[in-house]
Amino acid sequence: MAKDVGNVIEAMYGDLPPPIMLIGHSMGGAIAVHTASSNLVPSLLGLCVIDVVEGTAMDALNSMQNFLRGRPKTFKSLENAIEWSVKSGQIRNLESARVSMVGQVKECEGITSPEGSKSVVEGIIEEDEDDEEGSESVNKRKKEDDMETKKDHPYTWRIELAKTEKYWDGWFRGLSNLFLSCPIPKLLLLAGVDRLDKDLTIGQMQGKFQMQVLPQCGHAVHEDAPDKVAEAVATFLIRNRFAESVGGFQCVFPGC
Repeated sequence: MAKDVGNVIEAMYGDLPPPIMLIGHSMGGAIAVHTASSNLVPSLLGLCVIDVVEGTAMDALNSMQNFLRGRPKTFKSLENAIEWSVKSGQIRNLESARVSMVGQVKECEGITSPEGSKSVVEGIIEEDEDDEEGSESVNKRKKEDDMETKKDHPYTWRIELAKTEKYWDGWFRGLSNLFLSCPIPKLLLLAGVDRLDKDLTIGQMQGKFQMQVLPQCGHAVHEDAPDKVAEAVATFLIRNRFAESVGGFQCVFPGC
């Protein structure tokens, strides 16, 4: 996936890409770090990682399957999915949830049109007529129940994250040292200082990167407090002379 980032930038700009700053959240932050450390973007100026730390990420993997099983599998509507994301605390900004949740769900397969639903149901019925075994009747009822559920709850998750488990360890293991080794200015935005692991704590004390904690945010920091994240990134750009202040923008330098 890190190579994909480099390939996309090359496809967009060819051999002369403009100055670029990579910003990634959670798993996207891991991809940004791997992209930067592999020098896949020659014109890379800076790196911003939002609320992903190797230590806490690795600890969280143990309970990730339970977390995924606790999510609704389907939703009655897009509005229902948006409402769940806010009420569950995954996103604390309703306006942002209305944008981001739309891309995370899709219509259940087989019910996008009345004809599609009919053909699936008819196929189930015909299969039952051909089989006399009781187990087949059970399977038929289960399929019909699933179809009814899809009719009442026509939206489901676009990505089945549980199936990507074998990759989870590789996304985050060694991430802190990779981040620290990137020879460019770095910004780490966190929802809480308790998320820092040992390597990053030492690196922060040595001044190897700029860190800013944005309180009263959940994991989706950039969604819960988009104005504060934009301000932090703008200040980082100006502080490192990657950009100039315009329109009376006042830099707010964090204490760490």
